[in-house]
Amino acid sequence: MFARLTPLTIVLAFLASPLLAQKVDESAAPVKVVRAFPNLKITRPTVFTTARDGTGRIFVVTQQGKISILPKDQSGTDAKEFLDITDRVVYKDKENEEGFLGLAFHPKFKENGQFFCYYTSTAAPHLSVISRFRVSKNDPDKADPATEEELLRIPQPYWNHNGGAIVFGPDGYLYIALGDGGAGNDPHGNGQNLGTLLGKILRIDVDHHDQGKAYAIPKDNPFVGKGDAKPEIWAYGLRNPWCISFDKKDGTFWCAEVGQDIWEEIDIIVKGGNYGWNLREGLHKFGAKGSEPRKDLIEPIWEYNHSVGKSITGGEVYHGKRVPELEGHYVYSDYVSGKVWALKYDAKTGKTVANRSLQTESTMPYIAIGQDDSGEVYLTDAFGQIWWLEKK
Repeated sequence: MFARLTPLTIVLAFLASPLLAQKVDESAAPVKVVRAFPNLKITRPTVFTTARDGTGRIFVVTQQGKISILPKDQSGTDAKEFLDITDRVVYKDKENEEGFLGLAFHPKFKENGQFFCYYTSTAAPHLSVISRFRVSKNDPDKADPATEEELLRIPQPYWNHNGGAIVFGPDGYLYIALGDGGAGNDPHGNGQNLGTLLGKILRIDVDHHDQGKAYAIPKDNPFVGKGDAKPEIWAYGLRNPWCISFDKKDGTFWCAEVGQDIWEEIDIIVKGGNYGWNLREGLHKFGAKGSEPRKDLIEPIWEYNHSVGKSITGGEVYHGKRVPELEGHYVYSDYVSGKVWALKYDAKTGKTVANRSLQTESTMPYIAIGQDDSGEVYLTDAFGQIWWLEKK
C-alpha cells in the first residue's frame, strides 16, 4: 500500500535537500547577535572591511557612494568620511542592486595607499566600473577622489544581479564577483557563456599592465588562450554572488550565491569551476533546459529553500576570541528572513558537518558581513545598524 501524497507532502518533498541526508549538526549555537557601535548608523552599508595596515581602522561603504571610518570607541557617535564619490555613483531605492558595492584595499596599502572600488557609474545606464583610488598624501584618513583610475568597465543589461564584491586573494590578485546581468532565468545565457564576464568570478593583476588594458591577466588563469573565452575568468556559472571571501587562515574561497525560484546556496570556489547556473539551482535541475548532476558542474556545499530564507548574504570565517565556539565556522545570513547561521565545512571530506543557528534580537535585513583585524565578524543591516557576536 502506497502512502497518499497530499499537497503538503509533495511540497515538503520538493523542498527537501539531499544535504539533509548527511549528518549535519543543526543545533542552536550558544551565540547571539548583538549591537555593535550602538550610537552609530550608516546609510545602507554594503561593505564592512579593514585595510590590514596595522592601524585597526574599520571602513564601511554606503551604497550611495561614500566610505566612512568607524570610531575606534564603539560608543562613538560619528564616523569619519574617507571618500565621497556620490557624484559618480548611481543608486535608486527601486533598483537597489546598483550603487557602491565593493571595496578592497591593496595588500600593500600601507606602502602604496591604493584601494579598489566597484560601483554603478553615472557615465552610462547600468554600467559597472572597477577603479583604483589612492589615499591623500597629507591625511591617512582621507582618500583623494581625483586619483581615480578606471581598470574595467562592465556594461550590464539590467539593474539587478550586479554581484559587486571584490577581494584580494592570498596570491595578491584581485577577485571580482559578477552576477549574470539580471532579469530572471538568465535570459542571455551569460552564466554558461565564457565569452562574457557576466555570471563569473574574475581574477586580475592590478600591479601590472597588459597591452590595451589597465591591468594584467595572470598567466595561470584557467581560460587564458582558450578560444573566445575571456581570460579574466576564474570561475563561472553564477547567478548573483553576494558576497565572496577568503578564509584568512587556510585560504578557502567562499561564495554565497543568491537563488531564484527555490534555493539559496553556498559554494567553495576553485580554479576553472562551473557552478551550474542556469542549468542548476543549488543541487537541483533548473528550468526546462536544466541539467541533472554532471561531473563538470560543481555542486554547493550547502543550500536552503525559500521556506527558510529568500536571499543569502555571504559572510566570513570566524577567527575571533569573543565566541571561540565558532572558530573556523562560516558566518552568514539571509536578507529576507533575518536568520543568521554558522556553518562548519570539513575540507578533507568535502562535507558540511554543522549549520548552527545563532540567536538574533529581532529580524533584520542583514546586507553585508565583514571582519576586523582580530577575526571578529560583524553584520550590517539595511537600516544602517552594525552587529557582532557574543556568547549567550
